[in-house]
Amino acid sequence: MAHKPGTPSNPAAPLIPKAREGRAQRAAYILLALCAAALYLAGEPLACIARILTSHFAALQIGALLKGTCYLAEEIFHLEARHRGSFRRALSACIPLRWHVTLLLVCGSAHVALLEGDGQQLGLHLGLACFCQLLILALGLHKPSAVEISEMSERSKQNVAHGLAWSYYVGYLKIVLPRLKESMEKFSRANPNVLARRETWKLHILVPLSCDICDDLEKADSNIQYLTDLPETTLTRAGTKRRVYKHSLYAIRDEDNKFRHCAVEYATPLQSLHAMSQDECAAFSREDRVEQAKLFYRTLEEILQGAKACAGTYRLIAYEESGEAEAHFLSREILRHLQQQCQEEYTVCDGTLCSTDLSLQISESDLPQPLRSDCL
Repeated sequence: MAHKPGTPSNPAAPLIPKAREGRAQRAAYILLALCAAALYLAGEPLACIARILTSHFAALQIGALLKGTCYLAEEIFHLEARHRGSFRRALSACIPLRWHVTLLLVCGSAHVALLEGDGQQLGLHLGLACFCQLLILALGLHKPSAVEISEMSERSKQNVAHGLAWSYYVGYLKIVLPRLKESMEKFSRANPNVLARRETWKLHILVPLSCDICDDLEKADSNIQYLTDLPETTLTRAGTKRRVYKHSLYAIRDEDNKFRHCAVEYATPLQSLHAMSQDECAAFSREDRVEQAKLFYRTLEEILQGAKACAGTYRLIAYEESGEAEAHFLSREILRHLQQQCQEEYTVCDGTLCSTDLSLQISESDLPQPLRSDCL
């Protein structure tokens, strides 16, 4: 069954959030244009509007400088450990002097020029600006929202999920996936009737968004039965001689009481996320755990899609368990993915010519002719 254009081929698409696409920035541009239009239609004198604008810009820069000064009061006690003993490094980390000071000087100068020499009013404006900004800092109102924190963490690739996904890939999947087909081939030669469908010769990685992992799959679902282990891969890694990597083969029973065989295992880093949510020292809530599990799936998917050596050797199965306990939910989810793999048809198109549209056409003159002329 070929994928229709525009139809997401990823079965976990409804569960996994996509990366943010900068709509907040575009919304800011639209609102900025609306505000500018409203100011224009208000009919206020240009000098008055310019004076107020420069006053607000100056206040914002004063707030940024005061905020940086407060952070600097803490950082000077960590110069050696965090800033290599350099006060200049600490200062530049707390206060971007190049931009804030420049903007403050420009806006301040423009504001002074527009005040027409009223020094008392200027002093009052500066005093009120400092008071308001310090009050905001003292009350903690300057902190970013949860969405801003999430976006900054995703952009900088500094989430817990990013680290776990990269560690899982570099330390495990990058090693075992390129060798998986060879292990499957060896096992299939010895057991030709077990792995009958080559489309499912992949490592099926379970990604429960709840991070609740059962170490024994047979206990998680009675329709999943352990069969045997695939041939082992032995490597010397990080000082450990002959470290063994292996995968377990399971038989999944369907509704017709027939068995489908595949290699299945959980994504083990999710156990770390679950353990963190259970430990008070980690300060990791259940909501944080679910968000990081989704980000783990998305990051791992992006990593594996860019790894050519791993192409066609894995299948990520993300799922969210329903509130009601279902005895065979997991086996049905695995069977659904196995069925999809057997039905998928990948077509390679070159312009308007697709492999599914090719047909063999031989004219009568192109038929094989006898070599001897006397046979005609």
